[in-house]
Amino acid sequence: MAREVSAAKRGQQDLVSGPIGRTLLLFALPTLGSNVLQSLNGSVNAVWVGQFLGPRGLAATSNANLVMFLMFTTVFGFGMAATIIAGQAMGRRDVDAMRRTLGTAVGLFIILGVLTVVVGWLAAPALLRMLATPAEVYPLALAYLRVVFLAIPPSMVVVLITMALRSTGDSLTPMWFMVLSTVIDCGLNPFLIAGIGPFPRMGIAGAGMAMLTANYVGLVALIAYIYARDSVLRLRGPELRYLIPDPVLLRTILAKGFPMGLQMLVMSGASLAMIGLVNRFGTETVAAYGAINQLWSYILMPAMAVAAAVSAMAAQNIGAGRWDRIPQIARAGFSTNLALTSGLIVALLLLDRHALALFLGDHQATIDAARHINLVTSWSFVLFGIGQVYSAVMRANGVAVVPLVILFVAMFPVRLGLSLLLLPHLGENALWVSFSAGTAASLLLTALYYHYGDWRSAHAMVPGTIEAEERVLADTEPTGHMKPLS
Repeated sequence: MAREVSAAKRGQQDLVSGPIGRTLLLFALPTLGSNVLQSLNGSVNAVWVGQFLGPRGLAATSNANLVMFLMFTTVFGFGMAATIIAGQAMGRRDVDAMRRTLGTAVGLFIILGVLTVVVGWLAAPALLRMLATPAEVYPLALAYLRVVFLAIPPSMVVVLITMALRSTGDSLTPMWFMVLSTVIDCGLNPFLIAGIGPFPRMGIAGAGMAMLTANYVGLVALIAYIYARDSVLRLRGPELRYLIPDPVLLRTILAKGFPMGLQMLVMSGASLAMIGLVNRFGTETVAAYGAINQLWSYILMPAMAVAAAVSAMAAQNIGAGRWDRIPQIARAGFSTNLALTSGLIVALLLLDRHALALFLGDHQATIDAARHINLVTSWSFVLFGIGQVYSAVMRANGVAVVPLVILFVAMFPVRLGLSLLLLPHLGENALWVSFSAGTAASLLLTALYYHYGDWRSAHAMVPGTIEAEERVLADTEPTGHMKPLS
């Protein structure tokens, strides 16, 4: 198969040569910025809804957003699998294979997006009833959710394209388009909710319409930018047929992506189970746990950004046969995560009283309870970040099932099992101890599999042509790319 080598574009970094630590940090920072913007977007929009529509409006969006989250987790893994395959192709400088993979993924997401709109619109009432949405909140939640379903298709494609951009070495462009989307969404919210100026008064549906507008504008602008910059992602002429999903690639994306998506569902299930246990200890503990979770969401961001950078860099290097760089990438990920996450943890421990007051006001007893939870558990986020680096490296080679099993064991038998075992002896402290124990168990099992498992023998890249298959077979011979020794 003919290979194409494109000149580096603005914002696109070479991930298979040069210094690893500096490149990884510069690649991770824009991803971290995107994550922060996404969280701020949700927080600002919640403020608008709360100001104009009150608690019922916030409750309605919370119920609808939970449905959206569950739907996104089912497709997120497919996007992750596709971009890992594309990243390996990019590492080989096989742009045609990368475009073939991306085309299949975009075609799949368009189909899933259309199905989501149709099924979601019809099933929205049943979904909200299944969540036991309160009767006084139900009409608002239904109006919001149905508009939001219309916004899902462009959002899914945008997420896929931004993941693909990162897989090619460009983490800067996704951040700028996140800025655009955030400005549009946050800016339109008050006008469409309250009917300010020439805008119609839409109430709760206005919040959904702002999201819909931001998603469609962001998608059109992103596609225009890709073609204007002649990005390696663009499809032209005969390449447009790649949008028809290739059966071989599609099977691989679905097979690899399903367990990756399930990991998010396992984490969500464990979080819901933990909330159920927290609820046993009354309003003060629930409020303290909820407030500290708001701050933890920001502590988690460096770990997730570094993991995304490690995954993209490792995928390209695996595709290029540069297995000698994989341990160095892992070490760079460990040190970068340690620096960023530890810095945030220390800052939070020093400023936690002031930060928690933003959520809890002058309720000193609740603030003290939240500070205690943070003191017992915050150190474990360093372990979480290290585990995410290990997982990201293995995920870059298409390994998904074993990390899923490890996560399940750490979250349920260890974290929740230990909570129930220690509750009679430690009271609510059993929850915070088990939280850290689950994170430590996950890191231990993941590290063991990384160092002693067979994940290096997996093959994430599945070619779509006979010529490519012959090339992969040739790569396993002594004259092919360097393979790992263990």
